[in-house]
Amino acid sequence: MQARSEQTRQVLVQATAELIADGGLSDAGLINICRRAGVSRGALYHHFSSTAALTAAVYEEARQRVETLVEEAFRGPVAESPRRFLTALGEAMRTEKVVRAGMQLAADGSAGPPRLRDDLLTAVHERVTEAQKAAEEPADDLADLAVVVAAGIETLGHTDPSWWDGEIADRLWRLLRPLFDRDRPNRGGERRI
Repeated sequence: MQARSEQTRQVLVQATAELIADGGLSDAGLINICRRAGVSRGALYHHFSSTAALTAAVYEEARQRVETLVEEAFRGPVAESPRRFLTALGEAMRTEKVVRAGMQLAADGSAGPPRLRDDLLTAVHERVTEAQKAAEEPADDLADLAVVVAAGIETLGHTDPSWWDGEIADRLWRLLRPLFDRDRPNRGGERRI
């Protein structure tokens, strides 16, 4: 019984995310959500007190996923972290409707600020800044650049999903990499990679 209840909850969250990702928050009304999920209004209200609570659940799932993307991208060799992040962000925006929907929402499930997108860009800025400072390099300019590129990929993909393709991230990274990995010797006298 518990598994079925959780499955219904997930179906509602996914249906709501699809409506928001494919249209917008205004498309995620009670009737549309129930129709998309294939459940009754009673089932929706059994799991969520309102459609606002349901959209807040979409935001929360997206937030957790985005935090995972950032953690995974910035784990491992620092020099490749921005590329890993840009690729992962594009892939998630292209294939995960919960993430795409969550980028449009505030924590309370409304369209008002602050949005998950802003939190994501702040996290990227912090991670790039930390990485550059650890390498004893000026950090703010490169962190700002990483944020601008990530915001551009996220925003442009809404009108042309090809921006979310991994090949775009790789192509942009080939242009950006020299800025993040300047010709400097490291402590051992070798060039950094």
